[in-house]
This record gives sequence, C-alpha cells and structure tokens, in this order.
Amino acid sequence: MSTAIDPEEVRRELEAKLLLDTVRVTRPTGTPALDAVTGLVGEVPADLVYEGPGAMLSGHGQVTAEGIVGKQWLDDTVSWYRLLTPLGAPVPARYDRVEVTGAHSGSAATGGRIWQVLDPAEASTVELVRVTRLDEITPPS
Repeated sequence: MSTAIDPEEVRRELEAKLLLDTVRVTRPTGTPALDAVTGLVGEVPADLVYEGPGAMLSGHGQVTAEGIVGKQWLDDTVSWYRLLTPLGAPVPARYDRVEVTGAHSGSAATGGRIWQVLDPAEASTVELVRVTRLDEITPPS
C-alpha cells in the first residue's frame, strides 16, 4: 500500500521546521579596494540578493532533515553544503556569497563562515524548497 505525498503539505512542514535560520545572499559587483594606509584589501562590493528564512545543510544535516520529515527528499551530491530557501526567494547565481546571519539553534554556521554558490538552484518537476549547492570559502583573516 503506497501513500501519496502531498507536496504542499511537505513544503509547509519543511518551511516551518527547517527554514529557521536567517540567511543572507549577496552578489559581488566589483573589485575590492586596496587600503593604501594598511595595505589590506577591503571588502568585496556586493548587492543584497536575499535575506530571510533559510537553512544551511551539510551532508549530515541532510540526513537529519530527512529524519524530521520522515522521507528521503534530497539525493547525494558531490558538494558538501546546501542552502535551503523558500520557493519564493530569488534564485542565487553562481559565485553569489551566502552567510547565516542568525542561527535558530546557535549553530556553528554563524561566526564569519561564508559559502559560495556553485550552481544556480536545482530545478525539478516537484519542488519543495529551493535547494542551492554551495562550497565553503575561507574569508580573509
């Protein structure tokens, strides 16, 4: 006996139970300026693409999310991190930068960690949340 999955129900459940952090997506718009006094490179100029509900999942987080929902809904990937955002959020572009600005659980995802978008968001016939593959980058110290 098979049970049909209601995509709207799963989408609402995912958004309510998983998209608890605040994430910021920015798009680099230029080259950072060199500070002539300190000799240090400044911040990369960027435009804000999205700031709002989301979640950052590592390979381990994916397993946890599937446990909460009770179903497997993400396949394995070569990238270790994935950004989840509501379907209404803008589609991140390759090389956009992602950071968690507020973590619901006090996760280590905050505190200066930055990710870069590897590919535009995944697309499929049935979408539950927007899924974007990421790679962690090391910010300059």
